[in-house]
Order: sequence, then structure tokens, then C-alpha cells
Amino acid sequence: MALKQMNPRSPGQRFRIADDYSDITKGFPEKKLLAKRHQKSGRDWRGFVSMRHRGGGNKKHYRIIDFQRSKDGVMAQVLGIEYDPNRNCRIALLEYADKERSYILAPLGLAVGDKVSSGPGADIRPGNALPLSAVPIGTTVHNVELEPGRGGKLARAAGAGLVLLAKEAGYAIVKMPSGEQRMIGVNCRATVGQVGNLDFQNVVLGKAGKRRHLGRRPEVRGVVMNPCDHPHGGGEGKSGIGHVAPLTPWGKPTLGKKTRKPRRRSDRFILTRRK
Repeated sequence: MALKQMNPRSPGQRFRIADDYSDITKGFPEKKLLAKRHQKSGRDWRGFVSMRHRGGGNKKHYRIIDFQRSKDGVMAQVLGIEYDPNRNCRIALLEYADKERSYILAPLGLAVGDKVSSGPGADIRPGNALPLSAVPIGTTVHNVELEPGRGGKLARAAGAGLVLLAKEAGYAIVKMPSGEQRMIGVNCRATVGQVGNLDFQNVVLGKAGKRRHLGRRPEVRGVVMNPCDHPHGGGEGKSGIGHVAPLTPWGKPTLGKKTRKPRRRSDRFILTRRK
């Protein structure tokens, strides 16, 4: 991925830093690997808004990604690198020796024509999926499972990667991008390499309309609302929040308030908390 600075021909282009999509080699998705994606607009099963500032956006199909990588012993070739509107990283289209096709997350360094495989005997190369028991210490991995056979859950965003630190007593100790260290079963699978599209964090949308295209609605500051709408609201003119510390719209402390539930079952697997 490479970035390009737009010429200031309009206010929306003045500060925009866009993706030039130079790493995309295949323009159209595989039809058999598409699924309908219904618009939920941030609402849960009851129809209530459970996630604010969501709605609208362009229509898009979901690309079915193979997070399990359970096709062991069959070599696959990379046919193309594609854009996925549902995630910030690229996806790679694979064709196995038996002509079956599937999508995987495209790691850094994977190119068209490369060969990838999965299973305990696979080589330590970007794109190959192995159990953590077969991965050497110090290797960067992504798409890591938390339970064997359930599919990768960790390190799936652009630029993400876990570092394998040690193995002991049937567990592998990995370091998360946040600095947290946790234990994962050695039978869980992981894909070698770091997720590609590292420059995604440097993209600047430049205008509000681009954000609306992505399905993000405007956010309004609490201090400009009425007291009935937000604890920060009210007052004459430009006033402060009126509280010792910032609050959520529902009156709960924010900005540093710990939201992780106490006594979670997974606490015993966390060795070092995040920074």
C-alpha cells in the first residue's frame, strides 16, 4: 500500500491523504465467496441502538474469510490481492490444488504466485498456518485462535501481529500489540507473519462525506447539548463540563475508567496487563 497527497482543488481535498490501491491486483471479488450483509445501523436484536454514530454508508457484500485454515497438506497458490470493504487489511484469494478457492487475510510480503499451506508440517513463511507448538519462539504471527478449531480471533487488523515469547506446560506465551502478555494453548493455530496494509493508520479522510460513506454518523460534544441530553450540557455561553471528571451520556465515569468485568474466566491466562 502507498499513500498519495491530494492536490487542494477543493476544501475536502486540501488535507486528504488517500490510498492509491497500488497493491491491489484483482479488481472484482469471487462471487462464490460473497454473502449478503444486512445493514443494522448499530442496533441489537431488540432494535435498540447499542452502538452510537452508526448508520448509512455504501452497500457492500461480506467476503467469506477462511479464519480456520483447516485444509492441511494441500498447497495453495495466491491468485490475487483484493480490497475488502469490511476490514482495513487486504485479503488474498487462494486456489488449492483441488481447485477450491478461499480468502485469507493478506500478510505483509505475500505476493501473487506465492505458495501457502497449513498444518503442523508447513514451512515458517508468511501466509502459512501452523499450531503454535510448531512455531519457533520469536516468530511474529497473526490470526491466532483462542480455542482450537474455532478460527482466528486475535491480530486480524491491518499491521497487527503477536510475538511468540515462550512455550511451557502446554501453553504458548504471546505478546499482544498493546504490550499485554497472555497464555494460549499450543494446539491453537496461527498464521505466520504480520498483517499487511501498514499505512492504513496514516490515511486522512479529509471531509465528513467520506466518513458518511463508511457508515459513520456525526458525533456531537456533550457540552453543546442540553442538560436533559448529556451531563455536560447546559450553562450560559461556552461553559465547562461542570463535573470533577468527564462523564458518559448515562452519567458513568469515562476517560480512564476500567470497563473490563472483574473475575473474568480469561483473567488467569493474562500474565502482564497492557500498558
